[in-house]
Amino acid sequence: MEFHEKLLELRKSRGLTQEELAEALYVSRTAISKWESGRGYPSIDSLKEISRFFSVSIDELICPQEIVTAAEDDKKASVDRYVSVICHALDVLTAVLFFLPVFGTGGDVPDSVSLFHLTGIQPWLKIVFAAVTGMITLNGICGVILSRYDQPVWHKHRLVTGMALSVISVSIFIGTRQPYAGIICFSILVIKAYLILKGKQQLNQK
Repeated sequence: MEFHEKLLELRKSRGLTQEELAEALYVSRTAISKWESGRGYPSIDSLKEISRFFSVSIDELICPQEIVTAAEDDKKASVDRYVSVICHALDVLTAVLFFLPVFGTGGDVPDSVSLFHLTGIQPWLKIVFAAVTGMITLNGICGVILSRYDQPVWHKHRLVTGMALSVISVSIFIGTRQPYAGIICFSILVIKAYLILKGKQQLNQK
């Protein structure tokens, strides 16, 4: 009998719903559903909680090969979570564009000012700058908050959105001749791309 079948049998023997078991194990109902359907394995910590809750040994719950698979899944989740959190934190860091004097005012006597004090350009363009910077920052904040939850799909969506917004910001700032702001956004984009590639390389080496 495989792990997902054992977990399902143990839960039903206690007369518990998936929601009740999830609450007892401090995980989401989605996680219980995934484990019982054989679409994934719990982390090592969750395995210990399951073992304690049902008063069975880990060896009774899961075979050695499944333990290896669970450990690999745990490592992959940890790497993905680490990369996501750092990338989201970098997105939040984009908020410095609101305050740093990296925008040129243009005109006969060019000056460097923050986004809040930017003048000498079309009002709609300043709105575009603020909107892009704000969306990147907001995406980063949402990503950091959601990183507390075991929802890989959410992390992936926030990561893809952050990368896309970074590319857009670089294009806009360079295209409107705001090189310093463009360099900052480009640097953040390069660091995020490096972290994602490095994370994938680590997983491929497992």
